[in-house]
Amino acid sequence: MRLSNLADYAVVAMAAAARRCGGGRVSAGELAAETGLPAPTVAKLVSKLTAAGLLRSMRGAHGGLQLARPAAAITLADIVEAVEGPIALTACVEGDSCALDHDCTVRAHWPVVNEAVRGALAGITLTQLASRREIA
Repeated sequence: MRLSNLADYAVVAMAAAARRCGGGRVSAGELAAETGLPAPTVAKLVSKLTAAGLLRSMRGAHGGLQLARPAAAITLADIVEAVEGPIALTACVEGDSCALDHDCTVRAHWPVVNEAVRGALAGITLTQLASRREIA
């Protein structure tokens, strides 16, 4: 299993926002400069992260972006789901059809697996991700 580039970039951008914000605001351009991500990618991420309630965008002279809630209350699962949608390792869990649907003996187990993966991601906070120290 691998995250998409966009989900990876969302984690990088949110970590940078957490380090820079500290209750203040940061511009999308500043996030792009700090992370090395292209400005259009940051704009796309800001849109998704704002829609998911993870970032708040304010216009005007004192505008910019800020975390919508404390970094300790935002998890890796929140960020990944904001970009990727619900965490589901197989398509059949989301109701998509599967060639093995009629004989599948493991379909009933995928929700448990998905919840375990989500739980692991939910156990890592943005505060930890924004830290320059390795997560233990």
